[in-house]
Amino acid sequence: MTDANDTSWAAGEPVGEVLARLRRGRRMTGAQLAELVGMSQPKISRIERGKGVADPDDIDRIARELGADEELIRDLVERAGSPQNRMTDWRPVVPGLANIQRDLGAWESTTRDFRMFDSAIVHGLLQTSGYATSVLTAFQRLLAQEGHALSEAAALEAVSARIKRQEVVADHRKNFRFVMAESVFVHRVCPPADMLAQIDALRKAAARETVSVKIVPVEVMLELPPQHGFMILDDRLVEVDLYNTGLTSRGKLDLLRYANVFDAFDALATEDIEPILAKYDNVYLDQLRSHQP
Repeated sequence: MTDANDTSWAAGEPVGEVLARLRRGRRMTGAQLAELVGMSQPKISRIERGKGVADPDDIDRIARELGADEELIRDLVERAGSPQNRMTDWRPVVPGLANIQRDLGAWESTTRDFRMFDSAIVHGLLQTSGYATSVLTAFQRLLAQEGHALSEAAALEAVSARIKRQEVVADHRKNFRFVMAESVFVHRVCPPADMLAQIDALRKAAARETVSVKIVPVEVMLELPPQHGFMILDDRLVEVDLYNTGLTSRGKLDLLRYANVFDAFDALATEDIEPILAKYDNVYLDQLRSHQP
């Protein structure tokens, strides 16, 4: 009879099948195992059937409860966190501009520490209504080019949901670190008056005790190209915005990599943001005076 802990036998099996075999060897149901490890029975079933990506920590906990030896546990955990599995760590968020905002709001409500980097636009948690309207209406127009209905109501629903999200910034139990490239101000995405209001809103946000706002000046030599903006929620989820959707990952290596990227830009950014904000105040005041739309 083959030893259930034999790694040479387990190596040819998917991780979930090994765990299912161990469970059956213990004459244990999925529901019984779920109760012992503090998970739901459907989650145990998904892990055993290889549906989705299993967290290596979950694999470790299940394997230990099933009596696997250290060699097998190490093998299973390593395979669960392998690059082949991590390729599927990234998940698209639910479709729809307003739905995306509501999902983000739900995740943010349970987060204590926020790290945000933005290279092109001001982060959603700091956007004014006017700025958000311009940004989200532009995305709605893009969706319309792909066959979706062009609806002003859909864009305004998304704006409302984005502004609703910002209530979390007033929670003094949470900490927010915003780092943005100066290019956020160089490229105008809304009328000059709205850009001026947005700049003033950033000043007010930076004055909050639990909020840090830093800017990477344009003259700084960058260690990494600022490919896209992202948000790290605690050390459990990273979210990236794309043109067609948003992507999230809970993969440990993804979180580590994005934390390192955030630290790299944070190290180049300045907390003395007023001279930069004042510079763009003048830029957009000049545009306003010249009646640029």
